[in-house]
Amino acid sequence: MITLRRILCPVDFSDFSRRAVDHAVAIAKWYEARLTVLHVFVNLPTMDLPPIELTDVERERLVTKVREFVGQVPSDLPVDFLVREAADVRREILGQIDTLNADLLVIGSHGRGGFEKLLLGSVTEKVLRKASCPVMVVPPGAPDADQAGPVYFKRVLCPVDFSGDSLSALTHAVSIAQEADARLTVMHVIEVPPELREHNPIGSDVDIDQLHAASVAVSLGRLRELVPLSARGYCTVETVAREGAAYRQILKVAAEQRSDLIVMGVHGRSAMDLFLFGSNTARVIRAATCPVMITRGS
Repeated sequence: MITLRRILCPVDFSDFSRRAVDHAVAIAKWYEARLTVLHVFVNLPTMDLPPIELTDVERERLVTKVREFVGQVPSDLPVDFLVREAADVRREILGQIDTLNADLLVIGSHGRGGFEKLLLGSVTEKVLRKASCPVMVVPPGAPDADQAGPVYFKRVLCPVDFSGDSLSALTHAVSIAQEADARLTVMHVIEVPPELREHNPIGSDVDIDQLHAASVAVSLGRLRELVPLSARGYCTVETVAREGAAYRQILKVAAEQRSDLIVMGVHGRSAMDLFLFGSNTARVIRAATCPVMITRGS
C-alpha cells in the first residue's frame, strides 16, 4: 500500500483543470489526504517595467475565485487554497511540490491554450519532466462530475515491463484499485518474443505459433506472481499479455476495458528528460481518454 498525505492540484480556471480538481478531490477523500489547490498568477515584467505585484485585495479576490472554482467538497476533506505570483508557472508548481512535500500532483493535460499547445511544450509537459512525485495527468476526454457523476476508478490498467520502474507503478495501481474496489488489469506487451530474436533468420523447423504461445504463457505467469495475494481480497485482478507496439496495445486494452485510469512507470528524472517524447509513455499520455498516472522508481 502507498500513503498519500498531501495532494497538489494546480488550476488555471480552464475546463481542463476543472476535470483535474474532480479527480484530485476523489483521491484525497479515499486516502484521507490534505488537498492543496494552487493558482499561479503569472507576473511577467513588461518592456522595461518591473512585474506588477498583487495587492492584498487582489490576492484575496483570486483566492475567492479559486474557492468558487473548486466548488463544494466533502466536509471532512481538508482543502487549502493557495495563490502564488511567479514569472514561470512550471517552476512555481515544482517548487510547491517540494515545499509541501506533495505525494501526488494532479494536473490537466492542457492549459488555457487548450488544443493549440497540446501536451508538447505546455506547462504539463515541463512539469512531467521534473516532478519529484507521481503525476496524474487528466486529459480533456476524462469525464467530470457534471458529466458522469462522482469520479470513480472502477477499471485500473497497469502496463508492466518487469523493470523496477514499472513495479513501482504496480504498487500504486494495486493501492488505488484496493481503495476504489476496482478491477485491476496488469498487462505486459511482448514487442518481439525473445525466441524469435534468437532465430534470425527463422528456420523452417521453428514453430512460430508455439513460440508466441510460450512467450505469452511465461509473461502471464510472471504477472500473476507480481500481485500480492492480499490485494485480491480487496480488488479483482486479471492479467493480460499482448503482442505488438507497446503504446498501441496499452491504448487498445484501455479502450476495450473502458479503463478509468492507466498507471505507468518511467525511469528517473534524467531519463524522463531525455526520452519522454517519442516514448511509449508520452504516446499513451497524448492519446488516452482517461487519466494517466506516471510514477518513477526509487
